[in-house]
Amino acid sequence: MSSDKQHINLHLDAHSVGLDVPREQEANFRKAAELLNQRYRYYLKIRPNASAEQLWMYTALEVAVALQSDVREKSLEPIEKELKAMNELLKEVLK
Repeated sequence: MSSDKQHINLHLDAHSVGLDVPREQEANFRKAAELLNQRYRYYLKIRPNASAEQLWMYTALEVAVALQSDVREKSLEPIEKELKAMNELLKEVLK
């Protein structure tokens, strides 16, 4: 393991996952694991008869949808910024 990486153990439900992660990303990995655990517990609460596999699938889908929404919003940011600038310019020209 290189010096810029750190070995961490994350707990996801009843599972322990060992990973070598970039040192500057350790906090993000821990926060991500906590988010996954939180969403897993949510689905466990509302679907008590679901298998662990099903609960992880619900969790993964929710996180993936959130990620896709975030990626889409960020990809539109520059376009929105330009449109706002053009709109302001048009307003000034039309005055």
